[in-house]
Amino acid sequence: MAKRPLFEILDEVDTPLGVFTLRRRDLLRRPGVIVTEVNVGHELLMSSLNSVSEEALSHRAVAWHGGTGLRALVGGLGLGYTAQAAIDTGAVTDCRVVERVAAVIDWVSTGLVPLSESLMGDARVQLVEGDVYAELLGPASEGWDLILIDVDHSPTETLGPVSAPFYTAAGLRRVAEHLNPGGVLAVWSVSDDDAFATALSQTFAEETRQKITWVNELINGGTEVEDFLFLARKGTVLAEG
Repeated sequence: MAKRPLFEILDEVDTPLGVFTLRRRDLLRRPGVIVTEVNVGHELLMSSLNSVSEEALSHRAVAWHGGTGLRALVGGLGLGYTAQAAIDTGAVTDCRVVERVAAVIDWVSTGLVPLSESLMGDARVQLVEGDVYAELLGPASEGWDLILIDVDHSPTETLGPVSAPFYTAAGLRRVAEHLNPGGVLAVWSVSDDDAFATALSQTFAEETRQKITWVNELINGGTEVEDFLFLARKGTVLAEG
């Protein structure tokens, strides 16, 4: 039997956001550990080795909401860790994931990523191709208890111009219309952002920022990294502004 390669390209696709590459490799410093990674151009976008922030996004949003039987809208599929963490809480019974890049959905549906079998075998999860920002800035046709966003790098470092209004008070008022009363919006960011926090406070009944600290083994053998979560809760009446 042929030995599995130490490094393999599973798929490569040209998208409006750049060339997306899905690869799988051995982590040489930890024999026996295999990581799956997504690159955009020459930039590492996500790795199965580092899923702490994605999981925290779901866990903390669910805990902050405090309810059960929740409907969750997830913006950005990635390698599936945000969606998986949401349903693993047991509080989420309906999870729709909106992903802009069709190939990313194909990677999950065809078994190329570690969580493929779990996500595809769970009736609570639906994967939909689309632009979550365009959906949330448009008319609300249904209500969600949780909206979990992990797409842009940060409010000021976006993957494209379409998401810019999302981070403004005016845009967030439209986003809030998609939430049920008491619903929670949670947004992942690689950096802190006072302006976005202010926009949230102008729109929602409550808002908070939480820091996520974790060790990235892919940088210099282990480097402490900080990410940020922005959470906001919709009240009975939206703030004026």
